[in-house]
Amino acid sequence: MKVKLVALTALVALTSNIANANEPIVVNQAVTEKEALTAQQAWCAALLDINAAYEKDGKVAARALAEKVIDSAYAYQMGAVLFKPTLTVNPQTFRPTRAGALSYFVGGDPSFPADTGFALKGWKKCEPVTSAIFLDGNSAITMGKVHFTDKNGKVTTVDKTWGYVKDDAGNLRINLHHSSLEYQPK
Repeated sequence: MKVKLVALTALVALTSNIANANEPIVVNQAVTEKEALTAQQAWCAALLDINAAYEKDGKVAARALAEKVIDSAYAYQMGAVLFKPTLTVNPQTFRPTRAGALSYFVGGDPSFPADTGFALKGWKKCEPVTSAIFLDGNSAITMGKVHFTDKNGKVTTVDKTWGYVKDDAGNLRINLHHSSLEYQPK
């Protein structure tokens, strides 16, 4: 009995020393409003960077950058992403795979023959305007409009919804991307 008591006393002392020696470990994966808004701005900046790479160094450079953007901004490494881009047609309207997203942004994939590369359209400005944000722990959803300005000054506005989740490293990832042209009544 005395051996068990000594062992228990030593374990309690060791545990107390560890707890007191360090600050408590806090894991908080909650998405903040600022993070969600920053992610929207980063997406726009990345789109413009892909276009700039295309104009400066061609499609290979644009594709390489688009791959990096998709790998760092989207959650494809976590599973399917609910990606419905603006200018897609049936039967390839939805892009739950990385290959589908890459083709949408830069085109050139024979599996997606209608894709011409949305990021290669000469965009010079990209401005998100958020209507609402829903924060729910380690995920968030934003909804609003994005205004794209091309090299001739023409503005195209789309309705956009992004969903975000944090990965195990605490990085915000897009797990939902829905975009559509604004309704134009006749």
